[in-house]
Amino acid sequence: MSDTRKIIVNGEEFEVELEQDGELWKATVEGETFEIKVPDSGPAPKQRRSSGGKSKKSGKVTANIPGKVVTVEVKVGQEVEEGQVVMILEAMKMQNEIQAPVAGTVTEIHCEEGQSIEANVPLLVITPPETGDDA
Repeated sequence: MSDTRKIIVNGEEFEVELEQDGELWKATVEGETFEIKVPDSGPAPKQRRSSGGKSKKSGKVTANIPGKVVTVEVKVGQEVEEGQVVMILEAMKMQNEIQAPVAGTVTEIHCEEGQSIEANVPLLVITPPETGDDA
């Protein structure tokens, strides 16, 4: 099984396909394959994957970077679908669509158009519908 990674060597970025066989690694860069021996190397770290189980997602919407709210596309009480655009945020001279992390009802809005916001501050809250599975 191979793994593709981006690496930076002396400031230059490359996409490398890695395959491990014990202490021997095969690294393919731009069509050329290199064999690399790494003594005492353990297995490649496993990629984190979703457990596949039903995990509860948060309905709290935040932005991971500071910016300015361009538009708020929803109102309190409005039903939204997961992935629906709920606001447009301008950050670093780019407009970013902020999407609903869950389906549900918008219950709180903590920002308004034109407002500057900080990173990781709650902007709005979506309450998922009751499923009856929580009993």
